[in-house]
Amino acid sequence: MKYNELNAEEERVIVQKGTEQPFTGKFYNYDESGTYLCKRCDTPLFRSDDKFDSNCGWPSFDDEIEGAVKRVPDADGIRTEITCANCGAHLGHIFLGENYTEKNIRHCVNSISLNFISEKSKSEKAIFAGGCFWGVEYQFQKVDGVTETSVGYIGGSKTKPSYKEVCTGTTGYAEAIQITFDPQQVTYEKLVKFFFEIHDFTQVNRQGPDIGEQYRSVIFYTNENQKETAKSVIKILIDKGYKVATTIEKADQFWDAEEYHQDYYNKTGGDPYCHIYKKIFDKKN
Repeated sequence: MKYNELNAEEERVIVQKGTEQPFTGKFYNYDESGTYLCKRCDTPLFRSDDKFDSNCGWPSFDDEIEGAVKRVPDADGIRTEITCANCGAHLGHIFLGENYTEKNIRHCVNSISLNFISEKSKSEKAIFAGGCFWGVEYQFQKVDGVTETSVGYIGGSKTKPSYKEVCTGTTGYAEAIQITFDPQQVTYEKLVKFFFEIHDFTQVNRQGPDIGEQYRSVIFYTNENQKETAKSVIKILIDKGYKVATTIEKADQFWDAEEYHQDYYNKTGGDPYCHIYKKIFDKKN
């Protein structure tokens, strides 16, 4: 079975059955509506409607998605561990009889063991810059769950920049792609990992033969969850020994590029010259 790549701290908790520090997890005081997934295999585990505040320092749920969570007697003979029924990832522990809710059950879960999919909308957006936007768009159009793509410019200050202006390398803009995706089909984390697998993220202000700040590698995040996810994936790459030149920046105005740039390779029938897919994150267990 193939699982998502984990950084060192995620490995310590999820595989080695550790515990994150209380009151530090990103989902402890988190009240957005949606579904919590296993960080290791993306299996849906808990619904936000079943989350409650127990003041214990970790996310608490009084119910689980049917069949998603397995109970295992702890080695200390006192507590009961809960794991992902699909991949065995350590989630935390379960406690009964505390009378926090009518169901009288508390799944005490490490935030680091979870991913989250929002129910605010049926689709979300992601923005990536990694060299010539023709090739980046070509690769992302192959990803299941990506419903729309648009190439354009982001990161500068001039209103409605043109391709000619951006090509001077003096506007602050980067050639980028804005993706609309269905989070029920593909997670943001998988999109970030795919981004790193289709360009050379070790190069500074260039991608292959294309040189200039407009070809720099950037993840433009649209919310804090995207920012933390991007940081987590970059940590995995650093742990692997890569020198990552990619920066993480808050997204501002995205300007669509001229029409002839949109869907370029499908229009012309060509192939990307410096965006070749190379698997990095595939891990067998």
